[in-house]
Amino acid sequence: MTSMKPQDMKRFWTLDPEVTFLNHGSFGACPRPVLDAQQVLRAEMEREPVAFLERRFEVLLDGAREALAEFVGCDAGGLVFVPNATTGVNAVLSSLELRPGDELLVTDQAYNACRNALDETARRSRARVVVARVPFPLDSDEQVVESVLAAVTPATRVALIDQIASITALRFPVRRLVAALAQRGVETLVDGAHAPGQIELDLEGIGAAYYTGNCHKWLCAPKGAAFLYVREDKRASVRPVVISHGANSPRRDRSRYQLEFGWAGTGDPTPYLSVPAAIEFMGSLLPGGWQALMARNRALALEARDILCRALDMDAPCPDGMIGSMAAFPLADARAAPEPPLLLDSLHLELIERYGIEAPVSYWPEYPRRVLRVSCQVYNHSDEYRRLAEALARE
Repeated sequence: MTSMKPQDMKRFWTLDPEVTFLNHGSFGACPRPVLDAQQVLRAEMEREPVAFLERRFEVLLDGAREALAEFVGCDAGGLVFVPNATTGVNAVLSSLELRPGDELLVTDQAYNACRNALDETARRSRARVVVARVPFPLDSDEQVVESVLAAVTPATRVALIDQIASITALRFPVRRLVAALAQRGVETLVDGAHAPGQIELDLEGIGAAYYTGNCHKWLCAPKGAAFLYVREDKRASVRPVVISHGANSPRRDRSRYQLEFGWAGTGDPTPYLSVPAAIEFMGSLLPGGWQALMARNRALALEARDILCRALDMDAPCPDGMIGSMAAFPLADARAAPEPPLLLDSLHLELIERYGIEAPVSYWPEYPRRVLRVSCQVYNHSDEYRRLAEALARE
């Protein structure tokens, strides 16, 4: 595809032209050609549901798994689709065999839903959650490594580590963390919700026992497409959240792991099956393919960070190497209580209601402390972050 301006790229998306959309990271945004590909699959399924789901689905699912496995750098036998990364985290945690007194390690930057799953796992097993405090702002990713390893004890069994933290947008040094934790006898579950399509991945090289990531965010697949990858030595012990037909299948042509995750019951599988279309389309947007796309988005994130740091009169809150396609900024403490029903911050609401700017403001590590985050996708451009900077100056 020939080179286009970001403004021209927006024609591939159905985003509201009246909104300055700087929040691709929360739920993604699926481009028109991928939605069209999904609709073709849906039409085929509804034309003859039995033929599609009983005779076509598994072949199509295998093809989608193989395409995604190649993209994220793992063997397809270890990769299964799940609706979202939170489901992947829950599947792993519910499959762990824990004893009273075992410890589950997590950082204070973990995604809230996954932290809740960890707390519930600990409650059921009479295990204990240990929280490593990772500072933000910070000067080096070494501070992440030091914080995590300092929290390890002889009772630590599993660590839940973000590859890219949702609220602070920090890229954690997961390869180093996985190796260092393994040396201490600790397995790692990597929450890679934001990683696929934002940074280049090599899951086998990372070496984690468990890895889960979303396809609906930076891969731009339809909502409801995510994956779980489990290292070969752990696959037999991991069960899906929903136990279904695969649990007693007599088939011997594929692993129990694939049989159980491959079919959980009737649903719409087209988000999974549309992942190859998303990989192909997004990779076609720039002459250099996916590498050029990720590099372009990262460069824009660094530029956006500089624009907003000047507006907020602050130094960069993290080194350049910890930035992917998002950037986050600590803000002054909230002056008003969060507003129901969603308990959103007043600035978050002001940005969208007064200025038409969609950018999340989150409470972290707890109210009233706040963090603003921006995302950078191929349809974004630097003037949009200048617009945000001007709005912040008025508030």
